[in-house]
Amino acid sequence: MSDRSGIFAGDNPFVIAQTWLDDATETEINDPNAIALASVDADGLPNVRMVLLKEIEQGATPADGAFVFYTNYGSTKGQEIALAGKAAFVMHWKSLRRQVRVRGLCERVEGPQADAYFASRSLKSRLGAWASHQSQPLSSRGALMAEVAKVTAQHGPSPKRPPFWGGIRITPLEIEFWADGAFRLHDRFVWRRLSAQSDWQIQRLNP
Repeated sequence: MSDRSGIFAGDNPFVIAQTWLDDATETEINDPNAIALASVDADGLPNVRMVLLKEIEQGATPADGAFVFYTNYGSTKGQEIALAGKAAFVMHWKSLRRQVRVRGLCERVEGPQADAYFASRSLKSRLGAWASHQSQPLSSRGALMAEVAKVTAQHGPSPKRPPFWGGIRITPLEIEFWADGAFRLHDRFVWRRLSAQSDWQIQRLNP
């Protein structure tokens, strides 16, 4: 598409997304990899929360790739995503005046990949993952700290990844790249496909 140049240029949306994230890493004050993650409950009521994107996977072709974050599978988002098998998110960078929107299909990331990421986290974060019954009622901060002390005694200085904690991979069916334009005449390009195995179709959208 000749109209698609500059920051929108390229034939692989995952490469473009990674380039934009790399640019944001140089300009955003905090958490350039923060995403607003949306899921729906059994009644179709949406839920949105901020999480950290940990990897943009890139394959051999522009059709291969995904976005990965990690969570407690028993959390509200974990249960909702397991039920629906779908999720969406947006990354927005004020410093760049850009955003990326993604909608797609979800699957768990477990085994060596999840183990390696868990091992890379700080010890306190790993123990916190064991201690927190995420999204469940908590009587007090003291009760949480007591649980941290308990799991520290149980798991020691090198805790393994909890069986209820791991990654979620979002394989996109739609990716939109948005950049701010003067007088709200923004630039928007959307990549769409019917399935994870289909070729991408690219369109410019009205702002």
